[in-house]
Amino acid sequence: MKTSMERPSTNIDELFLKEYSAEEAIRKYTKETAGEGISYLLENDYGKIYLDALENSIPRSAVKDGVRMIEFGCGGGMNLVHLVSTMERKGIALQCAYGTDFSEKLIEAANQEAKTYLSPKQNEKIRFCAARNENLADDLAKGIGTPKSALLGTFHLILGVNTFRYCQRLKADVQCATAIYDLLAEGGICIMIDMNKGFPLFRSRFRDRLTKDEEAYYLPTLDEYANPFSSAGFEILRKENFCWIPHSAGRRLTRFLKALTPALNSMVSSHAMRSLVISRKPERRLT
Repeated sequence: MKTSMERPSTNIDELFLKEYSAEEAIRKYTKETAGEGISYLLENDYGKIYLDALENSIPRSAVKDGVRMIEFGCGGGMNLVHLVSTMERKGIALQCAYGTDFSEKLIEAANQEAKTYLSPKQNEKIRFCAARNENLADDLAKGIGTPKSALLGTFHLILGVNTFRYCQRLKADVQCATAIYDLLAEGGICIMIDMNKGFPLFRSRFRDRLTKDEEAYYLPTLDEYANPFSSAGFEILRKENFCWIPHSAGRRLTRFLKALTPALNSMVSSHAMRSLVISRKPERRLT
């Protein structure tokens, strides 16, 4: 398992930054130009997971003034913006939502996404800032101008989609999981969704094999995704493969794969597109 605390490779770090600062990345991770697939997933597969955590997993006693949440590796912000909007429709109180990403270009796009799709009142509660996953607590504190000590142990939900694999590639997975653990309140939930190594048809992997070193396109196994969270002290609530719809899918492909999903889940669930790890920071028991 790649859980070394070694200093990340500068070359790989620069490669990722270049990739996710390009105009193509901005189009891929913002609502207007993203695929039909991701819009469907945010409303359905992913959305159901988020709502289940908010409504059933986070202790009600912990949420007094509204949910505090973070999306790490937020890209162009469409995931967090959609969740903030969904929470208002469902009557789930929100205190604050932070989105972080290492790409300044994507943070600029995320701020614009919020202005475009959220009301002024909702915009008062959401903020995006540059922060690296492996240095999440320190960078977030710096980005929002708040002492780190005031953030630790205060968040109820932290989520990341298609971003934790980069921590693995940079050998900073335990670092990131530990930062998330420190930021969460007792009983707080972390949701990690990322690419499944067992899915055989990722076009990006075929392309990357021709242009990148193996460490720059490595995909973790489901256990490798989960182990850093266990090492950091989390309880693992769910660990599974799911989802057959690509983020970039058009309307017809989305409908086709939606219809096939029950059959695919019953026959080859381990080869689904995404890996899901849901973990909880334990609550201290009074003796």
